[in-house]
Amino acid sequence: MSLLSLVAILIVVGVLLWLVNTYIPMDPKIKNILNAVVVIGVVVWLLQVFGLLGSLNNIRVG
Repeated sequence: MSLLSLVAILIVVGVLLWLVNTYIPMDPKIKNILNAVVVIGVVVWLLQVFGLLGSLNNIRVG
């Protein structure tokens, strides 16, 4: 994945999160949870892209 596409994806995710936070009326607690989930998801994805996390295919829940 090139650096340009990585930056483009981060910009798209940021704009979508901003649009949701700005234009969709939600309880502030729900917005905080949504923001935390998106940020954690992006951080995990970035760690996978750079090879620092390894593969998550071997993780089983339940």
